[in-house]
Amino acid sequence: MGRPDLSQNRSMSILNKAREGGYAVPGMCCYNIESIIATVRAAEAAKSPAMVLLFPWAIEYANSSLVRAAADAAHTAKVPVSLHLDHAQTPELVRRAADIDGAFDSIMCDMSHYEKEENLTLTKELSVYCHERGIATEAEPGRIEGGEDGVAETIDLEAILTTPEQAEEFVTTGIEMLAPAFGNVHGEYGPRGIQLEYDRLHSINKAVGDKVRLVLHGADPFTPEIFQNCIEAGVSKVNINKGMNKHYAAVQEEMRGKPLTSVIEAGTDRMQAAIEQYMHWLGSAGKA
Repeated sequence: MGRPDLSQNRSMSILNKAREGGYAVPGMCCYNIESIIATVRAAEAAKSPAMVLLFPWAIEYANSSLVRAAADAAHTAKVPVSLHLDHAQTPELVRRAADIDGAFDSIMCDMSHYEKEENLTLTKELSVYCHERGIATEAEPGRIEGGEDGVAETIDLEAILTTPEQAEEFVTTGIEMLAPAFGNVHGEYGPRGIQLEYDRLHSINKAVGDKVRLVLHGADPFTPEIFQNCIEAGVSKVNINKGMNKHYAAVQEEMRGKPLTSVIEAGTDRMQAAIEQYMHWLGSAGKA
């Protein structure tokens, strides 16, 4: 079976333009309707492309309800916004998500907790399943250490850094996006701090950057300088979680006891402001 035509895929259109333009697009990890709306509003205000990211938790918690709300918000935005499922860690979840009609533009088939050969086999099978439904796919060669809210942790598994050779192997599975492990960590970086291997990222980009878009995970504590270094090394998509969601949590604490609608609106506004800041740091503002 030939590779499907994904030329009209929203996620890939957004990321291909980012690579061509030398900037990156924020993928905002959303847990509720407020963060979804904040992402779309930020994209429209900053005239930036964006990606709304949901975790499988959204499906487990609300079946397809939150997914459909997110798809509606993303796909009716005045600027390019796509809907992506991040870290779908079982074949069953990938298929379940792909079968929600008109919802996800892309899905991360995260089989990184399996050994390498099984990871490759499952990623290839699931990419075919997604492609048949017009959905682009992302995978993680190696293993990015740590965990975040809504994702099964790999903290008990040894971090395995990605090599250019591994990256090339994963390209053969048919994926469109690749999330390399080059010292980045899900969640907290701990006392060791941020230690990224930019030479490794450059070598991965040299090997496969013309075939897949590179994705940065574990970017919450990064500075504008670190973002720029990653973009120069080929990154087109940057996943942001706490960098947005911590602002919503802060508003809830500050406004405890206030009318719920005012708390929701203030939290949405605070998240929107944070997202717009990332859009300027990543260079996507003004690109839509």
